[in-house]
Amino acid sequence: MKKKTKVRAKIQHYMLTALLMGVLLAVIDAYLYLQSIQAGLIVSVFLVLYFGVTIVFLLRNTHTIMYELISFATQYGQVQKQLVNELDIPYALLDEDGRIVWADAEFEKLTKISKGYDKPIHTLFKEVTKAKLPTGEEDFNENEVEVQYNYGEYVCKLRRVSLKEMASNSGLVDDKDYEGCLIALYLYDNTALKLALKEIDDQSLAVGLVYIDNYDEVMESVEELKRSVLTAFIERKINKYMSSLDGITKKMEKDKYMVILRKSAVAKIKESKFTILEDVKTVNIGNEMAVTLSIGMGLDGLTYAQNYEFARAAIDIALGRGGDQAVIKTPDTVNYFGGKSQQIEKNTRVKARVKAHALMEIISSKDQVFVMGHRLGDVDSFGASVGVYRIAKTLDRKAHIVLDTVTKSMQPMVDLFLNNPDYEEDMILNSQKAMEEIGNNAVLVIVDVNKPSITECAELIKMCKSIVVIDHHRQGTEVIENATLSYIETYASSASEMVSEILQYTTDNIKIRNEEADCLYSGIMVDTNNFVQKTGVRTFEAAAFLRRNGADVTRVRKMFREEASDYKAKADCISHAEIYKNDYAISVCESEGVFSPTVVGAQAANELLNVKGVKASFVFTYYQNIVYISARSIDEVNVQIIMEKMGGGGHMSIAGSQLENTNVDDAINRLKTVLNNMEQEGEL
Repeated sequence: MKKKTKVRAKIQHYMLTALLMGVLLAVIDAYLYLQSIQAGLIVSVFLVLYFGVTIVFLLRNTHTIMYELISFATQYGQVQKQLVNELDIPYALLDEDGRIVWADAEFEKLTKISKGYDKPIHTLFKEVTKAKLPTGEEDFNENEVEVQYNYGEYVCKLRRVSLKEMASNSGLVDDKDYEGCLIALYLYDNTALKLALKEIDDQSLAVGLVYIDNYDEVMESVEELKRSVLTAFIERKINKYMSSLDGITKKMEKDKYMVILRKSAVAKIKESKFTILEDVKTVNIGNEMAVTLSIGMGLDGLTYAQNYEFARAAIDIALGRGGDQAVIKTPDTVNYFGGKSQQIEKNTRVKARVKAHALMEIISSKDQVFVMGHRLGDVDSFGASVGVYRIAKTLDRKAHIVLDTVTKSMQPMVDLFLNNPDYEEDMILNSQKAMEEIGNNAVLVIVDVNKPSITECAELIKMCKSIVVIDHHRQGTEVIENATLSYIETYASSASEMVSEILQYTTDNIKIRNEEADCLYSGIMVDTNNFVQKTGVRTFEAAAFLRRNGADVTRVRKMFREEASDYKAKADCISHAEIYKNDYAISVCESEGVFSPTVVGAQAANELLNVKGVKASFVFTYYQNIVYISARSIDEVNVQIIMEKMGGGGHMSIAGSQLENTNVDDAINRLKTVLNNMEQEGEL
């Protein structure tokens, strides 16, 4: 309005300038009369003549001037309209609801719409929803959305244009409360830029590390003369695979290789799901066991050095998960491939001895030792905690076990230490008390878990500078960072087995009390389902060590006899199991009337494996507003990969997950969807 008022005022001033000059001349004439009447009369005659000519000119030419101005404005508007309509940028006007009101020729050409098309803009560009339209609020008067259309990439700019002023000028609308608007839409073609950036990104380098998992074991299984041939075959497989992707392979050690690839090559590897993992297993010149590889890839780092660090972290994760798999790490994500084969148990216990000595040195340098397992602890986590407690007491250090909830399965074991004069009253503390007691010179030992979010007390991890992790579960994306000592062996049957081995190397003739031996033996027995699942030579050796140190099989068996209600709940769960796709047993364990429903669910999952044809079993338990899933298999299905897709993890044959904000029916449907997708993609 102000601009229009100024324009009108300028035109009026221009038209009246002559009259204003005449008025000025009249004032001068009056002054001349005071000086000379004769001079005043001469100017008066000129003044009359001037006013006459000016008035006649204004009266005769005002209409002509206004007509010319209107004609110019009309022609200007037509030119402007033509320029807008023929704009090289696709341009459209939308109403407040996102419906197309008008579009220029370039927009119509791009979208192939006809004139008068008045459908919502999201019918053309699904990304431009009503929620993306500018609201007119402060900082929300403009918006940008990236859209794809006909294989093209565009930046869609949306600008809100108020109609309040136009409504006020028209006089047709009461503009007092009128808040109408149009939304101007501009499309900028970013296809070429995106392609160029993608091409540059695809050419960026990725770093990979390839390790032969079982090099020593494979070499020992063949004749000495064939070892060099076997090594050459393995190396040729790796070189040929990487060369086909235009990659460079460099052998660093006898069983370690570094590869350099383009990022586009890594995408091809991901699509093929690392066929090299299966291909290398076909190498056989008399070796009794198949060769397996672990691969770690790092990409999308800011520097080549950072990509190498990502590759190092990825290979550590792959090895920590048991090997025979590939891990790709970027700044934001970690992807897993493979991991279908069973881990091979190491016959040598050198690593256990080294870790035992390192643990002794750490504990000896500290004043306090705190031990904790995972949330809702089980027999294995408590048994391993008791074992670490004994190590600390042997080294004459103050030790505490952090435990909040005592499940029914753990109660007989916990009762062995409560009100026992041989043990301190503060042997077992809850999380709150532990956080109050912990000092600056303390070590935190975490057993049977390597995810900080599901530990008994995650806050203790932040409060302790020295952390030790002892676990037998495969590592995932979430790990306990900056651990002083990490001992993760996925082939071990249980954390209690690992701690039992460490105990043997702590000191000579270590004295383990009967209660402690029973707890460790119980942990091994429960996690191996009475020594029938994931049991190796070292498992029996650890059990024999505990048996020699006072573990009583009969006493342990009596501790784990079931309540009649639990037995009935397990039987009911088994009897109502659904056999899905002829391969998977799916059932629900009711928690009502059952003290430890998650334990009963795990036992039912074990029992369902005894049904012929069942490759894997899944038991769902709704307990304390969380759906717990117990997954079990023998050797045909990797339930750990399945549970990872459900947000959990575990081992190839024993895994689980915890789902919040859902119900059992939705969780079962989600599992079936995962199984269907994995079968279609060839992952099962």
